[in-house]
Amino acid sequence: MGSDIVPDAEVDCVGLYCPMPIAQTKQEIDKLEVGQVLKVEADDPAAEEDIKRWAKRTGHEIVKLEKEGTVLTFYIRKMK
Repeated sequence: MGSDIVPDAEVDCVGLYCPMPIAQTKQEIDKLEVGQVLKVEADDPAAEEDIKRWAKRTGHEIVKLEKEGTVLTFYIRKMK
């Protein structure tokens, strides 16, 4: 995928632990329009599973997941 995803909003959860990354992700995605993308950065090891599970449950799409060292970067498209 050559084109980088440009997020419409970002939330930085680095240094925060469960359940804060999910709470902040939910809060931010609620502000977006359907089709917009939220970038979430987190370094809580549990965040990967938590955010994947949350996205599945809420029907949003994780369009991309990057890992750099301990930091996970999610790009989540609001689907509804």
